[in-house]
Amino acid sequence: MLVVKNVKSQTRIVSALLAVYVFWGGTYLAMKIAIETIPPFILGGTRFVAAGLILFIWEICRGHRAPTKSQWLYGTFLGIIMVFIAQGGIIWAQQFVPSGIAAIIFATVPLWMTLISWLLQGAKQPNNYVTFGLVLGFFGMVLQVKSSLLGVSVSQGSWMGYIVLFLAAITWAWGSVYSRVFPQPESPFMSIALQMITGGAFFFIVSHFAGEWKQFDILLVSFDSLFSLGYLVFCGSIIGFSSYIWLLKVADTALVSTYAYVNPVVAVFLGYTLAGEPITLNDALVAVLILTSVIIISRNSMEKQASTLSEAAGASQ
Repeated sequence: MLVVKNVKSQTRIVSALLAVYVFWGGTYLAMKIAIETIPPFILGGTRFVAAGLILFIWEICRGHRAPTKSQWLYGTFLGIIMVFIAQGGIIWAQQFVPSGIAAIIFATVPLWMTLISWLLQGAKQPNNYVTFGLVLGFFGMVLQVKSSLLGVSVSQGSWMGYIVLFLAAITWAWGSVYSRVFPQPESPFMSIALQMITGGAFFFIVSHFAGEWKQFDILLVSFDSLFSLGYLVFCGSIIGFSSYIWLLKVADTALVSTYAYVNPVVAVFLGYTLAGEPITLNDALVAVLILTSVIIISRNSMEKQASTLSEAAGASQ
């Protein structure tokens, strides 16, 4: 049974969960719409620098210390890895891949985190239960890539979009695993702000060398793209991340981690209903395989965590 910890009102928990489910699930379609009239790297830079600065100023006003030089250094590294490369990969790939499919592919992050922890950090070898989940997930990935390579849209570069999405998921997983050992500000909000600002700055640097500014005309940006950009800044980055961090403090980890397999469902639903993105039988099969894999791996992790906490509680009595 999921237990809510140290919180007076379950309504706040439900509201925060809905914010993470809907706002993060909706970021994929928002990115898809935004890049229709805003170049990908300019979009990424604007989104993350704006959101990062707002969070940074907010934390300073609340009395938190500014990051130290070492925290800026490691924050810049994580910003490049997790914001610029991982999130940038998602933005760029959606020029060629439907938003719902992008969300499903990025949902493979728990698979990659499991493998990285085992192969690169010496974590315990996955048990048969987790191995089955990994096999399911990788089979789903192979099926999706095979379908894209054989599809009629290969000439349009969609296959590259799929590859970039997988690389983005791997990069995000790697950054998530190794970020635990880096010195970071005491406030998690300040840490996120630091990563957004530095990662967003790299978006602007790359946008310059990619020639996006020469082709960009702000007067040609559509209302839909501007609205989507605002959604990404406030709903996706500020409210979404803030709700997620708050939930980690006050709610059961098992409950919070459900976002990993709810977000793709929300993204597919929004893409289908609001943008008319087609859902093929192959897409549905891939979604079932990958999401089942994520659920298996996540539940196993939750059970191990619960067992550890139970043993610790027993030892203290």
